[in-house]
Amino acid sequence: MSDHHGAKRTASEADASDHPASNGAAHGHDHHNHNHKHARPATATATTAADVAQARKLLKLASDDASESQAVKNFREFLRIKTVHPNPDYDTALHFLRRMAGELHLPFETIEVAPGKVIAIMSWIGTSPELPSIMLNAHTDVVPVFEEFWTHGPFDATKLENGDIIGRGTQDMKCVAIQYIEAVRNLIAQGVRLARTLHLTFVPDEEIGGHSGMELFVDHERFKALNIGFALDEGLANETDAFTVYYGERAPWWVRVKAVGRPGHGSRFVENTATEKLMRVIEKFLAFRQQQKSLLESGEAKTLGDVTTLNLTMLEGGVQFNIVPAEASAGFDIRIPPTVDLVEFEKQLGVWTSSEEGVTFEFVSKFENNQMTVLDDNNVWWKAFKTACDAQALTLVTEIFPAATDSRYIRQKSIPALGFSPINNTPILLHDHNEFLNEAVFVRGVTVYEHVLKSIGNVPPQ
Repeated sequence: MSDHHGAKRTASEADASDHPASNGAAHGHDHHNHNHKHARPATATATTAADVAQARKLLKLASDDASESQAVKNFREFLRIKTVHPNPDYDTALHFLRRMAGELHLPFETIEVAPGKVIAIMSWIGTSPELPSIMLNAHTDVVPVFEEFWTHGPFDATKLENGDIIGRGTQDMKCVAIQYIEAVRNLIAQGVRLARTLHLTFVPDEEIGGHSGMELFVDHERFKALNIGFALDEGLANETDAFTVYYGERAPWWVRVKAVGRPGHGSRFVENTATEKLMRVIEKFLAFRQQQKSLLESGEAKTLGDVTTLNLTMLEGGVQFNIVPAEASAGFDIRIPPTVDLVEFEKQLGVWTSSEEGVTFEFVSKFENNQMTVLDDNNVWWKAFKTACDAQALTLVTEIFPAATDSRYIRQKSIPALGFSPINNTPILLHDHNEFLNEAVFVRGVTVYEHVLKSIGNVPPQ
C-alpha cells in the first residue's frame, strides 16, 4: 500500500526515492582460517558471539525448511529478496517469479513500461480464453525499514516458535503474491480447469505511487490485450475473525496554500502580513478537520474510509528572524472518500482561501477519478466472490480503503476491482516495525484463494 498518488504532480514534488533510509538487514561475513603455513592452530581460533549466532541462525533456518510446506518456503524466500526502496532489487524478484512460473508450467512475460520498471505476467489460460479475464495483482516493492527498531532482521524472514513470520512485506504484500501462486499451483495439481484466464501480474513502485508501474501499465497496449474483466488487489489485515474487502479508495489530494502580505522589520507591528493571513485560512482547514474527526468518533461515520481526513503536513516561510516574510505557505494532505463530490470540495477550498486577500491554493497532486466497485447481485464478480467466501463461512466486512493502492488505476478504466488480503486475527502492521504474519494465517489464505479463484474463474459469459 502506498501513500503516494497519481495524476497531476508539480516539478517540486519530492520523490520518496530521493530520501535514503535504512533498507536492509545487516549481513554477516564468514571468515575462514585456511590451513596454510602461517595459520594459527585450530585450537587457537577465536569464535565470536556473532559466529555462534550466525551458526544457530543457519541451523534454525535449515530446521524450519525441513518441516515447512512448499508454500511457506516460497513465501519466506520471496521475503528475503530486498525489493526495498530506494533501490529495490527487482531483478532478483523477477528471476524468482520466472522460476515459479516454470514450476507451474505457465507462460511468463515481462513488459518494461519505463526504464528499469518491469511488469511480470504469469498466465493460467482458461478453457474459454475469449472471455474477459481476471487480474490477480500484487506489487513486489516494499517500504524502507529502520533496523534498530526490529527484533529480528527485516529481510531474514525469521519464523518464531508460535509460527509468526517476521519481515518487511509479510502483510504488504508479498503474502498475497505467493498466495496467488500457491492457490493456482494447488488447483492445477487437483486437475481443476477454469473457464476464464487468470493473469497474475507483479508490478513495481506501488509504494511510491505506481507512477512508473500500474499507472503506465493500464494505458499500455499489452494491458488492453489482456481483456481484463475483473481484478483482485491488496487489502488490509483485520484484527478480528472477519476479513475486510475494499471496494473503493479515497482520492488523495496534496494542496499547497500560499499567502502574500506586507514584509517588514521584525521589531515593528507590521499589518496585513502573509503569516497572519495564512494562519486564519489554516484555522478554516483545521475546523473542517475537527468536524470530520467528530463524525468518526461519534460513530456517525463507521470507518476512516468514510470521512475526509485533512492534515497540515508542511509549513514554509521566512528567511531570518528579524524579517517579517512577504510570503508563507502551508501544505495539506487530504484524503476524500468517493461519496464526496470532488468538484464541490474543490470549490470549498476556494471559499476558504479567498476569504483572505492575497491567499491562493494549488495542487501538488490531485487524483480526480474516484470510482467505486458496486457491491450488489448485479455485479456477477462480487456475487461469485461472496459465494466462495460464504461457502467457507468467512465473515466479510466491506469498506472504503483509507489510503491508496494500485486498484485506483484499474477502477479508472471502469474495471471492477476488490482489495482483499485474506488476513484475519492479525494486527495491521504494514509500513510498521516488526511487520509479521502467522504461518497458519498465511496457509489458510492460500485455501481461501483456491475457493475464490474457482468461483470467479467460472463466472459464465454475460
